[in-house]
Amino acid sequence: MTDRLIDLADGPARLHVKLERLIIDRESIEPVSIPLTDIAALVVSHPAVQYSQAVIAGLAAAGGIFVACDGRHMPIGMLLPLSAHHLQAERFAKQTEASVPMRKRLWKQLVEAKVSAQGRLLKQLYEDDHGLIAMAAHVQSGDTGNTEALAARKYWPVLFRDPAFRRNPEAEDVNALLNYGYAVLRAIVARAICAAGLHPSFGIHHHNRYDAFRLADDLMEPFRPLVDGAVARRVLLEGKPATLDKETKAAIIGALTGRFILDGEERTLFDVFGRVAVSLAEVFMGKRQQFVLPDFTTSD
Repeated sequence: MTDRLIDLADGPARLHVKLERLIIDRESIEPVSIPLTDIAALVVSHPAVQYSQAVIAGLAAAGGIFVACDGRHMPIGMLLPLSAHHLQAERFAKQTEASVPMRKRLWKQLVEAKVSAQGRLLKQLYEDDHGLIAMAAHVQSGDTGNTEALAARKYWPVLFRDPAFRRNPEAEDVNALLNYGYAVLRAIVARAICAAGLHPSFGIHHHNRYDAFRLADDLMEPFRPLVDGAVARRVLLEGKPATLDKETKAAIIGALTGRFILDGEERTLFDVFGRVAVSLAEVFMGKRQQFVLPDFTTSD
């Protein structure tokens, strides 16, 4: 499978499947034909896009995900493949049996990686990490010292050059752009989790009983700065308005579908998350102590 992310937001379209290919029909435009196995995620943003059950079933059978959006073009729902690994039942069982010390150890690893990534982003943009990289070195098991929150208080005002800025998912400013990027990132992570035979609802740290993707919310934490950086570059460095238009969405998706240098090789983010999820499954199965959280950089 290649890792293609398609966002249908420009206008009405009719989707159907023919010979295991997704056909996208638009008025006055030549139909587009894409192998289902090439699609990692299909994001339907425009309200006038029509699709059949064969599209949903074909995409799931090929290992892709379907993301539905609301009237504000914000992702609100995901359809994931139901069975994606031959050891799925066994891994589900081991996942639910994970001990509290194991979960605390893994959460410490995630917070360390997240705060370090935030510091690296600030250094890339403004040549100063504002002490975040040093903070990451002092995260305790389970983050009992609340380093994640302390780092956030430094990070957000510096990132958006606004001492009063706070992360608010309900706000209609740059927060809306962050929401969109995080939703797409979450879908990518959930796909990798399912492919590794894990259940996205059984989290390491997140405990919201109404959240069906708690593990995805855990694993995506160190990678949120990819979205943060795309938004900050577009709004602050390029001076573009903080509106979720076609160009802004393309910039955010571009940050998530580029190539990254990992272990000396050029890889997609989908591949990176695949390795992360498989290594986490190995932790649950008792084959390793920590999971892979690569320190990767973007490829030029």
